Amino acid sequence: MTSLTLTRPPGLGGARIAELGDRARLCGLYDDQGAPLYDDLAAADGFEIRDIVGAVRAAGDGPVLDLAAGAGRFTLPLLATGREVTALDLSEDMLRLLRARLARAPRAVRERCTVVRGDMAAFDLGREFAHIVLGTTSLSLLDATGRAGLYRSVAAHLAPGGQFLLSVMERADDDVPTEVHARVKGASGTAYDLYEYWPAGSDHRYVTIAPSEPADGPVTVCVDEVGTMSIAAIETELAAAGLTVAGRRPLSGPGDRHRVQLLKAVAAR
Repeated sequence: MTSLTLTRPPGLGGARIAELGDRARLCGLYDDQGAPLYDDLAAADGFEIRDIVGAVRAAGDGPVLDLAAGAGRFTLPLLATGREVTALDLSEDMLRLLRARLARAPRAVRERCTVVRGDMAAFDLGREFAHIVLGTTSLSLLDATGRAGLYRSVAAHLAPGGQFLLSVMERADDDVPTEVHARVKGASGTAYDLYEYWPAGSDHRYVTIAPSEPADGPVTVCVDEVGTMSIAAIETELAAAGLTVAGRRPLSGPGDRHRVQLLKAVAAR
């Protein structure tokens, strides 16, 4: 699963933590401290949602399995299409946020959603799905063994004629900066400093998120270290698992630091 470090990361993110000193309270992106912060940022970011929901709509009816569903970034828009959705995630803290959102939804929507705590690298739900979705480049949370388990689980749950939609990210090229610092705003209006350290050729990238204007006292700082990969390598892995890439859609634009593609994979004939 994710290769999480709760020690000081390299680069500007590490410098920010050093500046905070004893006030810094390090956490992961998906634990009880980090989950609300991550959800605040994800709720304000519409990236991928229109593309993934549109790809599900275009492929016809049938139940959807939303892997690494988190707090429902894709689950809720998919439910809005009228489909039955199963939301699977390993983090109970993220699923707690999803259940709270579902509790506020109309009963007809809640009844079409099944929430499952499980590992996307090894799951057995005893049924098939017309659409299996893995968004937010969550594939990067898995190492090679985890990805192999994911592909096996997906193949076992994909209905005949079904599709596996997954977004994959790679470094755009060797000329982009090693690290970036951006100020981003969450759905709550809170401003955060986001730091990413990703040297060319590195097999990991480091993400640090901290409130831009923290109050006095302890400061929650999210840190994450995730593996990197190439899109071509993922396509090769999918083929080896019996999943053929039947479509590709670029999600990033020219000049972006990251190259992100939405892949559509189907069972090989």
